[in-house]
Amino acid sequence: MKMEELKSVSGKLTAARLGAGQDLVIVHSLLTDRHAFDLVLPDLASRFRVTLPNLPGFHGSQPVGASISAYIEWLREAFDQLKIGNNAILMGNGFGGTVALAYALANSERISKLVLADVAPGFPEEGKQAFRVMAAKVEEDGMGAIAEIAANRVFHAAYLAKHTGAVNERRTVLLKIHPVAFRAACTALVEADLVPALATLKTPTLVVYGELDQATPPALNRLIASKAPNARSIELPACGHCPPLEQPDAFLGAIRAFLND
Repeated sequence: MKMEELKSVSGKLTAARLGAGQDLVIVHSLLTDRHAFDLVLPDLASRFRVTLPNLPGFHGSQPVGASISAYIEWLREAFDQLKIGNNAILMGNGFGGTVALAYALANSERISKLVLADVAPGFPEEGKQAFRVMAAKVEEDGMGAIAEIAANRVFHAAYLAKHTGAVNERRTVLLKIHPVAFRAACTALVEADLVPALATLKTPTLVVYGELDQATPPALNRLIASKAPNARSIELPACGHCPPLEQPDAFLGAIRAFLND
C-alpha cells in the first residue's frame, strides 16, 4: 500500500492516508507527530481507511487559535474536507486524544467509536503548570529547548535508559513544529476541562494508557472511563505516554477486539 499525502481544499490542513474500508481517523500527540503510529499503521490499514491529520503547526497544517473550541473546529474541517464518513472511528493520543474527546462530545453523530490513548479530560494545577513552563521555554529559546522535557514526558526512565537517542529523536520532531502552534496547544490544554461533560459522552469509548505515563498519569485516564457511561479502560504494564510508539504489539492487542466489534 502507498501512503497518500492530503491537503484540505482550504489549504489550511494536511494529512496522510493509507488503506481502505471504514474510516479510522488518528490524531497524534503534541510531543510526537503522526509517525508515532508508523509501527501500528500497517495492521490498521489492512482493515480500515486510516487518515492521520497533522495537528496545527505540524507538517504544513496551519496554526489555529489557543482554545479547545478552535481545535474542535479544526478537526471538523478535517472530517468535512477530507471526506471522512459519519461512522468513523476516532483515535487520539495525548493532546490529540483530548481534541478527539472534545470533538466526540460535540459531534457524537459523526463518530461510531472512540479510542483514547493516554488522554486527560483536564489537568490539575501541577499539570497545567508543566504546559506553562514548556510554552515559556519555547517562546524564549525555541522548540529545541524542551527536547529533554518532552522525552521524559513521552517515555519513562527504563525506556530512556535503554534508548539513549530518545532525547535527540524528540528534538528532531520538535524542531519541525511551529512554535506559535505549540504554545497555542499548551494554552488550550491549560484551559480545557471536559470532565463535567463526560457523563454525556454517547460514543462507545476505549481508554488505553501506560502504567508509567508521566504526561497524563493513569488516574486521569481512569477518570474518563469512570465518568463516561459507555467507556472502559485497559492499562498497559511498563509503558509510558505513547503506547503505539513504545509497545505497538501490546497496543494493537488492547484495541483489536474493540475495533472489530
